Amino acid sequence: MPLMKSWVESANSPDHPFPLNNLPYGVFSTEGSEPHCGVAIGDMILDVTKAEAEGLISLGDAPLFDVPFWNELMEEGPAVWAALRERLIALLSEGAEERVEVEPLLVPMAEAEMHMPFAVSEYTDFYAGRHHATNVGTMFRGAENALPPNWLHIPIGYNGRASSVVVSGTEIRRPWGQLKSPDHDKPAFLPCRRFDIELEMGAIVGTPSDGPITVQEADDHIFGYVLLNDWSARDIQAWEYQPLGPFQAKATATSISPWIVTKAALEPFRTDTPAREFELLDHLKDCGPMLYDIDLEVALAPEGKDATTIARTNYNEMYYSAAQQLAHHTSAGCPMNVGDLLGSGTISGAEKSQRGSLLELSWGGKEPIELDTGETRNFVEDGDTLTLRGAAKGDGYTIGFGDCVGTVLPALEDPFAR
Repeated sequence: MPLMKSWVESANSPDHPFPLNNLPYGVFSTEGSEPHCGVAIGDMILDVTKAEAEGLISLGDAPLFDVPFWNELMEEGPAVWAALRERLIALLSEGAEERVEVEPLLVPMAEAEMHMPFAVSEYTDFYAGRHHATNVGTMFRGAENALPPNWLHIPIGYNGRASSVVVSGTEIRRPWGQLKSPDHDKPAFLPCRRFDIELEMGAIVGTPSDGPITVQEADDHIFGYVLLNDWSARDIQAWEYQPLGPFQAKATATSISPWIVTKAALEPFRTDTPAREFELLDHLKDCGPMLYDIDLEVALAPEGKDATTIARTNYNEMYYSAAQQLAHHTSAGCPMNVGDLLGSGTISGAEKSQRGSLLELSWGGKEPIELDTGETRNFVEDGDTLTLRGAAKGDGYTIGFGDCVGTVLPALEDPFAR
């Protein structure tokens, strides 16, 4: 599919992340206004709440955009999702008859503050990138035992905290936790010393389910995708993870990008999962291209200094797709809700430059990475800003997500001081 031309000129640049082909959904506010729904088009935001109030968008008897989140639209189902996209394209296409009515509803993106685009019902994070799992397993168990016996058969995951999911730009406080390290003969409650990030994609469930669903049904249930940074306290994790897996190490924060890129916008970029050593069981088998060709990168900027791109990879490196993760999640009867968020797991490639976490990039802190500033990093330091970016490259256009940004603040002096 080539670039679709818009009368919003900035949307027609081949490198701009928000062309008419994209139309991602977010929640924004401007000075003196409450947060409300908007759609990115070029360097502008279409105020969808006002467009609905003025009758330019009508998708049913009751309003869908009088609330500061997109869950109401999700609940209406795929037919209404498609109807909204069709209407937005009609309103914003080159030569649109209603341009005069729509133009006053555009807000410069530079004047907007972004908020959480949807209300997160529940959050599950997976461990479904093979290179990441192999790297981490090799570090801690040796190359011969890198992957657990179940890893090539099921998507491994854990239930996270929906309450800790935050929008891009939210500052991240370094956590305290119970640690056990070689220089301590017993556990100690200390600020995390090995704070890390994980480059992931997040899939948003738009259609609820009550009981097992197939991989194809799961794909149909996904509303859209965001970039996701799973902040991870590696030293807390190392002490707590046996026998039940991550807990406090993953509870500090999970950052997501501000715009929901719909599955419809990503359709031209579908691609297959990698070749498999073992055939998956029937309920997890691929039923077509379920991944997407999305270039990803991570940049690190020390406080007050320029950023260094420390990793580049692609979403097509995942071993399991979001649809397979969702189908597996439901297989024991688990109901899924509108607004559930599924983290893909860290996305890493085969090369060192393609590793999606500092744990891998510095090989557990033993091989510090060099920044363009001349500094080195084993893990994230106070004042560092981490930025995740993603883009799918089409024929004369780019589908972007908006940056997923977080700056690390120092740990509290005493978290229990009253």
